[in-house]
Amino acid sequence: MEIRIIEEEENPLLHRTDVTFEVIHDDATPSRLSVRDSLAAQLNKDADEVLIHELNTKFGMRRTRGYAKVYETPGDAREIEQEYMLQRNKIAAEDGAETAEEA
Repeated sequence: MEIRIIEEEENPLLHRTDVTFEVIHDDATPSRLSVRDSLAAQLNKDADEVLIHELNTKFGMRRTRGYAKVYETPGDAREIEQEYMLQRNKIAAEDGAETAEEA
C-alpha cells in the first residue's frame, strides 16, 4: 500500500491540518485503521492524532481517494470531533469523559 498526499491545508483555528490523499493498493480497499496508521507514520504523527473521514474507491480501481484531519494533539481531536467519528477511528475517550457519561 502506497499513500500519496495530494493536498495539505493548515487550519490553525482548529489546531489541525486537512489532508487529501490517494492510496494505491494491490488487493481490496484497505481498512480505515490501516490507512490511518500508514498516514500517521508518513506524517510523523501519533495514530490518535489522525482521523480518516472519507475513503472512496471506484469500482474495479486500485486507487482510493481519502480525506483526513490531522490534529496537533489527541486532546484537540477529542475536543472538536464528534463521538461517532472518534469511535470509527478507534480513538479512546479520556478517562474523565467516560465516567461523566456513565453518571
